[in-house]
Amino acid sequence: MTTSDSAGAPVMALLYDELRELAHFQLARETGAPTLQTTELVHEAYLRLGDDARLRGRGRAYFFGAAAQAMRRILIEAARRRTAAKRGGGAVPVTLDEEHAAVDAYALELLDLDRALNALEAENPRLARVVELRFFGGLSVEETAEALEISPRTVKSDWAEARTSLHRLLEPRSESPPEP
Repeated sequence: MTTSDSAGAPVMALLYDELRELAHFQLARETGAPTLQTTELVHEAYLRLGDDARLRGRGRAYFFGAAAQAMRRILIEAARRRTAAKRGGGAVPVTLDEEHAAVDAYALELLDLDRALNALEAENPRLARVVELRFFGGLSVEETAEALEISPRTVKSDWAEARTSLHRLLEPRSESPPEP
């Protein structure tokens, strides 16, 4: 996957445009000032994917699945940096306006989702992968099925089960004992 190859240039341009759409989809969830810009996210994901021979010949869905995974990691790292900076991180304290508060809230939600997704992965790795491809990758049911080499019906079932599990994992725990 090198851009110096004249036959590969149109393919790379197409992939780049689709990666930008994927990154834009991810960043559109943030409210206020985005943590990263679309181009930043695409370039970082592309660098992480690199010239990975495992991506060649596996198809579009597999490539975008790997891109979704890379973008998830990048967004989580950015959220961690953001919350670390909020806790001090050696920076001079500043007053937060609504725009910064919204980004911080999104970063915290993203970190909560990552923790829940990691817990789901420990319980059922395929369910976590379905969420990653559908939520972070924006892949359709059919594309997810192709990337995971399972049927679309299984993806639909896994998607429903994963959402239920994530809801359970994200539910705030009650500190008080149940009433008799």
